[in-house]
Amino acid sequence: MAEGKGGGGDEAGREGPALHEREAEIRSAAQAIEALVRPDSGLGELLLYTGAAGLGKTAVLTEVRRAAKRAGCTVLFARGGQRQCHEPFHVVRQLVRPVLSALSDAERAQVFGPWEEIVGPAAGLRPPGGRLDPQGVRDGLDFVLTRLVQLRSPVAVIVDDLHWADPESLGWLAGFAVRTRELPALLVLACRDEFPDDALPLQRGLTDRADRRHELRPLQPASVAHLVRAALGARAEDAFCRHVWAVTAGNPYETAALLREVADQRLDPVEESTGQLRELAATARGMTLRHWLDRLGPTALRFAWAASVLDTDVRPDLAAAICAQGPETAAQSIRELRRHQVLTGTPSGRLEFVHPLVATSVYQSMSPATRTGMHGVAAVEVENAGLGLLAASRHLLEILPEGDGAIVDKLRRAAREHLAIGAPEAAQRCLRRAISEPPADEDRAPVLYELGCSALLTDPATTVNQLRQALADPYGLGPELRVDAVFRLAQALAHSNRLGEAAALCAEEAARTRPGPGRLRLEVAHFMFAAFRFEDEDGPGRSRRLAEFARMLDTVGLAFADTVEDGAAPGEAVFEHDGLAHAVAVLRCWDLTLRGGDRAEVIALAESALPGGRLPRCLGWTNTTWGFELPGVLGISYLYADRVDRAEELFTEAVRAYEVAGWSGGHLGFAYLLTGMLRFRCGVLVEAEDYLRRALRIAERIGPGTPLHWDAVGALAETLAARGRLDEALELAREHAYGPPYPTVMVLPDASTLYGRLLLARGDVSGAAEALAAAGAALDARGWRNTVWAPWLGHLARAVAVDQPERARGLAEEAVRRARESGTDSAVGSALRLGAAVHGRPRAAELLAEAVRHLERSPARYEHALALVDLGEALGAAPAAGAALARGLELAARCGADGLAARARGLLRSDTAG
Repeated sequence: MAEGKGGGGDEAGREGPALHEREAEIRSAAQAIEALVRPDSGLGELLLYTGAAGLGKTAVLTEVRRAAKRAGCTVLFARGGQRQCHEPFHVVRQLVRPVLSALSDAERAQVFGPWEEIVGPAAGLRPPGGRLDPQGVRDGLDFVLTRLVQLRSPVAVIVDDLHWADPESLGWLAGFAVRTRELPALLVLACRDEFPDDALPLQRGLTDRADRRHELRPLQPASVAHLVRAALGARAEDAFCRHVWAVTAGNPYETAALLREVADQRLDPVEESTGQLRELAATARGMTLRHWLDRLGPTALRFAWAASVLDTDVRPDLAAAICAQGPETAAQSIRELRRHQVLTGTPSGRLEFVHPLVATSVYQSMSPATRTGMHGVAAVEVENAGLGLLAASRHLLEILPEGDGAIVDKLRRAAREHLAIGAPEAAQRCLRRAISEPPADEDRAPVLYELGCSALLTDPATTVNQLRQALADPYGLGPELRVDAVFRLAQALAHSNRLGEAAALCAEEAARTRPGPGRLRLEVAHFMFAAFRFEDEDGPGRSRRLAEFARMLDTVGLAFADTVEDGAAPGEAVFEHDGLAHAVAVLRCWDLTLRGGDRAEVIALAESALPGGRLPRCLGWTNTTWGFELPGVLGISYLYADRVDRAEELFTEAVRAYEVAGWSGGHLGFAYLLTGMLRFRCGVLVEAEDYLRRALRIAERIGPGTPLHWDAVGALAETLAARGRLDEALELAREHAYGPPYPTVMVLPDASTLYGRLLLARGDVSGAAEALAAAGAALDARGWRNTVWAPWLGHLARAVAVDQPERARGLAEEAVRRARESGTDSAVGSALRLGAAVHGRPRAAELLAEAVRHLERSPARYEHALALVDLGEALGAAPAAGAALARGLELAARCGADGLAARARGLLRSDTAG
């Protein structure tokens, strides 16, 4: 909950014994708050309190909240709930919803910026929409909280019982903790050492960053004696006080509970009574059903049970509905529970337990049958109260499976809502529970399909397992859903570096599918996944079959509508046919690009995939019909054909589409990678480095070994080398183990060629020659002869030039010949520039002069600068050398190629001195 600056809303009756011996912890918080509000500081820190249950963390945080409000801070407060840890973004909503919902329209626009559609559903401020990427939601929360801190600074973000925080909130907090040192925000956390195993990395990420860390310890005997006499009177004997300390181990909560039992039993606090203390302590600690019945009576206890099912921030009317108590009875129950220090009120009019241990004890005092029944009623009442399936689903997870189709339907709808707020793990819990219900036979495969798809962006291995089960289910999927399940399974296999399996799966399923749009989609998918494979025994043959398939599709034309399955509308058939035609055009364009085909034909194919000059909906960056690979390779084809204007339009649209959709994971990383490649190709090296570092950060967040990770490392290393920072490039490659074996997914510049070039750059000529020759043999066998995508011929020529000059010149000439086949100025110019390195000065100058003429007509400004400097060096003392070097220096400086610029300056000085 959010609390305004200063005044009001303090909880009473919580500190009691828990604040004894906590002066140092409270003083530390006061110092942190003082530093936060100081005008010359304004930077926050992370304050962490840890300790076992009952040692006073909640009481200390209550004092911290009061101190922060007195100092003028905006306080955002939340508490993790033991039974709400599976309610996604539960802690986030407690923190931000009150203050965000109270903003004016102008403040709301300032705080949310472009992120309202992404953050709003997670924060509970707007209904869920389309599926969101979890990382995008975390990034949006970072943005919104940063803006909120700037608007309402200084801010104290306080979270109690962090060990019970939901995974989504915990994941965001672990990332946001890094930002607190840059903002006027104090982050205060309290937790036990009881995190779930899968949350331990996040726990360590938070605790390791703590600026101030305090581990609360048990009370000393003197403090316990003080508490005993405060509760039972000054006549309490020393021996009795020491025994209280011994049986409670100095735990403040257990001490207070024991003293209440002693008072209730009217036990004299004398040495002769100490024999009964251990039994009373066990009763106080256990708080069994009999304990609570004797203390509260059945009516108040039933209300307490309902409150414990709701856990934190309890709505009185909702608890009353769950335990079937009318307003008057519920009001009486609440009075009894407050009198017995079980529940307390909050500033918002809600209820909460005076201590989490009390809530746990009350909850555990229910029999399993009562507990299950309460959760079942709660699921209905929460939904009826308008809180939605997002809140109700955690109760559905607690009820016993009974084969209830209505429960299965609710769980499936809840899973869709969880996906729509960026909580795929919560969606998967609902779908697994739906399977255990179990669903009707005909619904089992669709539920498995939904379970598999829910993990597609975050856990490809789970996707593979569940989709295989869905496809193998005897009741099966409908024809359309089956085709989509096969495609999603192939995507998951491809993202797991199993392209061969993906392509084979689509081909096998297509052979079993009746003629129609589904079969054609699978056939196109087969060609798509095969097109990205580096290793293919029949690459050239597959290129021919792709061309034949395209001709068949053109022949079918609108008559395709006649082959559609019964029930499909003709308009849908035509639309699907158009999507297929566009997808095939992109694949043919990419195939021709890799084969080094004619530039004009490449561009014509690319344009045919863009009706009206724009991506059709079926090929959109966020459209799931085909995935992001097709628009990606379309843009790269434009880039290698020197149509950088078209490539830039596509890649700019990709970044914008993913940022707007909140897809901040691999999709956005891929878009940054493509943009970085484009900037490199155009010679804007500073911007290229920035985009590629962004891509690498996302790739590292996803995990090593993925195609995105490899491509980002390789492209960034090439950019750093181009900027003249060769040592940094080599260290980057070493740090990330850039080398064989490579991922089998080949979309961006050939990794094996780049590895050979890095070996050559660090002086390993024989290793470079071996690597480049092996890369070239594999590429030629595949039929991929594009000299820009994989310029292995020119670099291999340089590697063997000293020992095998004739072979070097032959390799260089072959590179030029292949480049001329494409007709692309940048390809021809680059090949000529590399080839010049294996010739003597007169011939080298001729080749470089021609290279300059081609490159000045191309967008490849860095290559142009290289050719100019090389030409100036080759011309030696000729009058034109100085002009070439000066032009090369100017262009290198504009590109950000500092090393090349330094080389040009050195050559100019030598020329002037000569």
